[in-house]
Amino acid sequence: MNIKTFFKNFISGALIGIAAIIPGVSGGTVAVLIDIYDEFVGAVSGLFKDFKRNILFLLPIVLGIVVGIGAMYFPLKLALEKAPLPTVLLFAGLMVGSFPKLFKDGISYGFKKINILSAVIPFIVVVGICFIPALSSSVDLSVNMPVWQYFMLIIMGMLASCALVVPGVSGSLVLLILGYYQPIIETIGELAVNFGHSIAVLGLFAVGIVAGFFLISKLMKLLLNKFPRGTHWAIIGFVIGSIPAIFISFADNFPSASYDIVQIVVGVILCVLGMIFTYWLSAFAEAKQKKAIKIWLVAAYYRTN
Repeated sequence: MNIKTFFKNFISGALIGIAAIIPGVSGGTVAVLIDIYDEFVGAVSGLFKDFKRNILFLLPIVLGIVVGIGAMYFPLKLALEKAPLPTVLLFAGLMVGSFPKLFKDGISYGFKKINILSAVIPFIVVVGICFIPALSSSVDLSVNMPVWQYFMLIIMGMLASCALVVPGVSGSLVLLILGYYQPIIETIGELAVNFGHSIAVLGLFAVGIVAGFFLISKLMKLLLNKFPRGTHWAIIGFVIGSIPAIFISFADNFPSASYDIVQIVVGVILCVLGMIFTYWLSAFAEAKQKKAIKIWLVAAYYRTN
């Protein structure tokens, strides 16, 4: 791999990392947008088939993801501390902006009455999770954290990996709903203070992400092959349920948040801007996919004639 390709993949990884840490934005969508999604997923799922080639391809991307997450850490931490309501409204807007693309994808696979359940059940599950105390406001990742939380970190990492496997689904938003987003962000900031414990927490979370990427990618491939219509409507139910869930989680995680008129106005503006941005991002990614398919069809035509 030459320096130019290494740097290009590193920048691609950084963009994916920035998206992955922002609730409401899907790292998978960004990967599609920059034309690296298929190759990235293929390299991970087939890592041991051509280990040397795949690891050389993935190394700069993974390094970029780490740098991208690190670059967004302080801005997000500051935003959640100083203006939690506008920040959460921005997250909600980013989610709502993905609705048109999600519904368009769902409709393209058709709709039957049974698919009402496909969407309603994930909706109920997502909202219901917010009312489980052990998974919301009582999340403890401190040095004195209970033993079971170490196992939960692996599970949370697996759920967060959805951001890379399923374009349009935000793993960070899942963490926010379950109450793990802010504690994990705070753990990153404690690396200099309590390095050993922070590395253990983040390491287990990373193990979950890697394991989840392999397992969920295979599961999604199976579900999309066997039950494409029901799977797409389930994703829609999950994303819609994330909107009320994010506000329920906000009330649990930020009980002393300010609700003055300035915070509300700024929040509404950010919400609208978030909707516009995610809608544009999804539409642009779809346009690039269609263009790539068109180029491939034209090339195939000329090869056979």
